[in-house]
Amino acid sequence: MTGERGKRPSLSKDGRRDGMIDRLYRNHSGWLLGMLQRRFAGMGLEPEDLVHDTYIRVARYDEEATRRHPRALLLRIGVNLAWDQMRFNKFRPSPLAANDPDPPLDTPTYGDQEYQLDLKRAILSLPPDLRRAFILSRFTPMTNADIAKRLGIPIKTVEWRISKALAHIAQWLSD
Repeated sequence: MTGERGKRPSLSKDGRRDGMIDRLYRNHSGWLLGMLQRRFAGMGLEPEDLVHDTYIRVARYDEEATRRHPRALLLRIGVNLAWDQMRFNKFRPSPLAANDPDPPLDTPTYGDQEYQLDLKRAILSLPPDLRRAFILSRFTPMTNADIAKRLGIPIKTVEWRISKALAHIAQWLSD
């Protein structure tokens, strides 16, 4: 549709933002879903919900910020939302605990010492390359770049090893 003198009507700020979000969604939502599914497989998250929430968050950004590195921005937002959700799930009381202060005898309850021992066993059960990256990441003040330099590997490999280690530990502790 054209306006006066054959010019296109200008889009409002909201119209540009809607177009930006639509374009980002069409171009990257499938990729983002796949990345979140692979990164957080078996951790009790709904990747489709994470993708939806990511696009709600990205709507706060201006078009310039989303144009430079859209996948990096979308993945960072999605990963942060996933970690937030896992922290929320960890500290939210279970429905069982809310209704029955005494869990059934077959429900495992961990004291601090048992949990620490299980965590130590889970970490020790990691393959050596995953264990080194995980320990440096979680028990030293080193950044992923520092770890990559120390181990002589790319940063992406460090990130991959840490995510695999976390998935392994989560699985170990849930069994």
